[in-house]
Amino acid sequence: MDFVKSFRGHAQILERGGYTLFTPHYITWYCPRAFILTTQCKSQCINHGRYCAPDPEHDLGVGYEGKDVVFENLRQLCVHRVANETGRSWLWWDYVTDFHIRCSMKNKRYSKECAEDVLKTLDLPVEKIQKCMGDPSADVENEVLKTEQELQVGRGSRGDVTILPTMVINNVQYRGKLERAAVLRALCSGFKETTDPPVCLSSELETNQCLERNGGCWQDKQSNTTACKDTFRGRVCQCPVVDGVQYSGDGYMDCKPIGPGRCAVDNGGCWSETKHGSSFSACSGIPLNRLPMSTRVSGGRPSMQRYR
Repeated sequence: MDFVKSFRGHAQILERGGYTLFTPHYITWYCPRAFILTTQCKSQCINHGRYCAPDPEHDLGVGYEGKDVVFENLRQLCVHRVANETGRSWLWWDYVTDFHIRCSMKNKRYSKECAEDVLKTLDLPVEKIQKCMGDPSADVENEVLKTEQELQVGRGSRGDVTILPTMVINNVQYRGKLERAAVLRALCSGFKETTDPPVCLSSELETNQCLERNGGCWQDKQSNTTACKDTFRGRVCQCPVVDGVQYSGDGYMDCKPIGPGRCAVDNGGCWSETKHGSSFSACSGIPLNRLPMSTRVSGGRPSMQRYR
C-alpha cells in the first residue's frame, strides 16, 4: 500500500496524459470441492469456494474474514473497470488510497458502507459498480474474478505470477525494487526516444545533456533555436520545428529552415530591403497569397508590388 500511495501522483499524470494504462490485478485461489462446506472455506471464500483469500488476522475466530478481503478486492477491480469505461481510469488510485485511509480494519470500518461513501465522494456510480461485482453468495462463476485467475497464468514470455506484489511492464515481469523512482525509471525506459513524458525528464530521473554545451548539437543563439532534444536515455540532435517552420539538416552542424514558412526566418537568407515604408524581398518560399512582394515583368522591366 505504501507504493500505491507514493506512486499515485506519477501514475495519474501518466494516465491523464495518455502515456500509460495501468491495470490492477488481484490474486485469488479456489477451495477444493471436498472442503467447500468447511469453516475455512466458508469464511475465506465467496461464490461457493471459487474465489478465496487468507484470513487477514490469521485467526478464523477473530475480526474480519478472508471473504471480506476478496469482496473488497472485487470492488476495487470493478472501480477500475467502471472508471476506465468513462475515460477516468486514474480514479482507481484515488479510491484505493482513500479506502485505505478511511476504511481501515484497524478502525473497524472495513465495510461495504464505508466503501460506498468513498465511491460517492469520488463521484463514482455505486449501482454500476455493484452490478459489476455480482452476487458473492451465488453458486456461479464471477466473470471479473475468473478473468483474474486466468491472468495469473503465464502467457508467452511472461511466467506465472507467483510473487506478491508483482508488476508487469509491457508484458514483462518487473524484478526491481518496488519503489517510486525505480519503477518510474523502468516505465520511462519503455518509451521511444523523443516521445518521453515530461515526468521522465525530471532531474530526479535523468540528466539533461542539452544544458551542457547544448549537447553538441546545432544551435542558433540569435533566435534561441536548438536541435538538442532531451530524452530519458540521453539527448538526440534533431532539427526542430519552430513556430510552424521546419528546419532540416544533420542536427549537429547544420539546420536550415525549409518549406513554405522559411521566409519568416531571417527572410530565408535572401535579399530584402525597405524603402519609403515599403518592403521588398527576393524570398519566395511562402504561398503566393502571402508573399511580402512579387516580381513581374512589364515592358521588359521588372516591377515590384507589395502584398498586404
